[in-house]
Amino acid sequence: MDLSALDNHDSRIRYYPLMLERSLSDLPQYELPAGYRFVFWRPGDRENWIAIERSAKELESEAQGEEVWRQYYGAWEAELPDRMVFVENSRGEKVATATAMFDVFGRDRSGDGWLHWVAVRREDQGRGLSKPLIAFTLRRLRALGYTRAKIPTQTNTWLACKIYLDFGFCPTAESAETNRKGWEILKRITAHPALASFEAAADGEIFEAHEEEPPKGAKP
Repeated sequence: MDLSALDNHDSRIRYYPLMLERSLSDLPQYELPAGYRFVFWRPGDRENWIAIERSAKELESEAQGEEVWRQYYGAWEAELPDRMVFVENSRGEKVATATAMFDVFGRDRSGDGWLHWVAVRREDQGRGLSKPLIAFTLRRLRALGYTRAKIPTQTNTWLACKIYLDFGFCPTAESAETNRKGWEILKRITAHPALASFEAAADGEIFEAHEEEPPKGAKP
């Protein structure tokens, strides 16, 4: 497969939700490129968060951004100064974000931390920001007392999935069973060694329509 033909957020790829996990011990270290720094959320940053997520194609509109914010963070804004991370450039523009969170819907009873809504503004992608951002946010989860982390994602964002696998994340047992076809698609696209136990999907299976459309705002 010619990966150059795939966008890093490619809606043509057959949609499956995926869940990864790993211990928060022995985390890799990556430094931001010169001219960038980490800052935490401050009141008024909701608009910056929505703008970054829209630029990265995680959100389709301002209205969707407002609704997703309400669902995921509306009740938790008091937590965000300790949890929501931004990368800021030398002009003070926020260009990337991730959040050291938890399952805000209360379905995960494990007590694990969750890495939420990782995104880099479109024009700043390819500048070496994503791995430092993920590493910093995972360390923030550990500082908040979590010992393990989960990442909910999907096949459409295959490049992000590859980066998470590079970080030592693996499919959860439940995800490997219930969304095995999704992992097979990811195996075919990335050939990642962490997915050695999965068969690779055939090329013709990657772009077939799925009977369920991804719910808007489904990706933390």
